[in-house]
Amino acid sequence: MSDYLKPALAVALPNLGGLAGVPINRRNRAQWFDLLKKPAWKPPDRVFAPMWTFLYSSMGYASYLVWRDGGGFSGAAMKPLTVYGAQLVLNWAWTPIFFGLRSLKWGLVEMVGLWGAVAATIYTFYPVSRVAAGLLVPYLGWLTLATTLTYTMWRDNKARAE
Repeated sequence: MSDYLKPALAVALPNLGGLAGVPINRRNRAQWFDLLKKPAWKPPDRVFAPMWTFLYSSMGYASYLVWRDGGGFSGAAMKPLTVYGAQLVLNWAWTPIFFGLRSLKWGLVEMVGLWGAVAATIYTFYPVSRVAAGLLVPYLGWLTLATTLTYTMWRDNKARAE
């Protein structure tokens, strides 16, 4: 496999999983999400797609660096990449839980778990590749904002929250 194909595949994987949630989001936006009370500080909708593309690409490239620098799945990269895979599954699960089930409460619970999994991913990436760990810091920052936003929406929409 070429030296360009490996990082390209690592970058593509999280983006493909993110794209899989788009139909769920679109189906439930107008009937549910757009009707919810949201805080004034919520970022504009146009920010989300480019931000997630950037974050998915950064996390994918970070996983490639850990795989490369940690000797692949049979080397020191095995544990960090397992933690990375777990956080990726949690990331992809948020859209079906929040938008698909229309659940503010379970979306928040899932988001808190995701935040912890990303923090653990950064922690396990650091000994293998400091650059890879650093690439995930904006992701954790965005999740902090998203968790706060989800909490605020849950709090302010208790009548609709499950």
